[in-house]
Amino acid sequence: MNFSRKLFIGLLMIACFSVTAHCQDKSLKAYVIGFYNLENLFDTINDPNKNDEQFLPDGDYSWGTLKYTNKLKKMSYAISQMPKNLAVLGVSEVENIDVLQDLVKEESIIDRNLKPILVEGPDKRGVDVGLLYNPAFFTPTNVTSTRIISEIPDFYTRDQLCVSGLLDNEEIHIIVLHWPSRGGGLKRSNPRRADAAKTTKHICDSLFKINPQAKIVIMGDLNDDPVDASVTKHLGAKGQKESVAPQELFNTTYSLYKKGIGSLAYQDLWNLFDQIIISHDLLGKDYNTLKYWKTEIFNKDFLKQHEGKYKGYPLRTHSGGVWTNGYSDHFPSLMWVVKYNEAQESK
Repeated sequence: MNFSRKLFIGLLMIACFSVTAHCQDKSLKAYVIGFYNLENLFDTINDPNKNDEQFLPDGDYSWGTLKYTNKLKKMSYAISQMPKNLAVLGVSEVENIDVLQDLVKEESIIDRNLKPILVEGPDKRGVDVGLLYNPAFFTPTNVTSTRIISEIPDFYTRDQLCVSGLLDNEEIHIIVLHWPSRGGGLKRSNPRRADAAKTTKHICDSLFKINPQAKIVIMGDLNDDPVDASVTKHLGAKGQKESVAPQELFNTTYSLYKKGIGSLAYQDLWNLFDQIIISHDLLGKDYNTLKYWKTEIFNKDFLKQHEGKYKGYPLRTHSGGVWTNGYSDHFPSLMWVVKYNEAQESK
């Protein structure tokens, strides 16, 4: 196949899956659902109930107004470069609802009218998961926050946020996660992520009990790759669509990982911790209802380090304790879902 033909096919595919795409006399609407670890989005105010001392003006990072306002500008700019049809964006490493309210007011994204949701949990550092949504696309109907079920003593980590709502008049459940880190080594931390995964599965099973055809999107920083036991065994997310039965889960980032694509890097190795996993009923070709199309790692050049030993890595806020005025140590993950345009289908 020559280059011109490849280019033509590529452009045709883009045209078929734009926000309102036309292909073979049918029209598709597309919506984007994403996740972004914002890497320590702290305010500058001391909270006596949290271990936020590092991120204070007199803390290790000298976290004052200048750095905070620059962090907001960086995060909001990254979001502004995501597709305009971004309906929902899960976030992690967020100190409180106040920083999300500051974020959505930033000039670069204020026109999107994003609304924040966050429920504070017991994490010792004081960071939580949250959700930003565009009310033009998504309407929340219920919010729950679930504590991880574990027998490990003194185990305090992020709660798991579940926001149910309507996307294009269809019920969908968004679960936002930040599973326990690998701190202390895999032997110590693996059981913690196993418990986190079992908790996520419990949430899914509860949703399936209410509606066996529930459309569920699980997204977050899992601190494990798509092939690790927490994801494959304890959560039960599969990497092949054809093997996913009703009330089972498909990992949309599995194939990306197998191609060597990652969302963060450490010691010259790439991991894909920032995953998006969906339930069976988002699969298939019946576009009369919302269906999965594709997932990508949003690894645009402006988000990358362009020189030095970390060239190609995500350009983070701090590196080796030095303020680099970057974005995050993670790339975002974005997923597209599509549906027939009812107006055209009714003609």
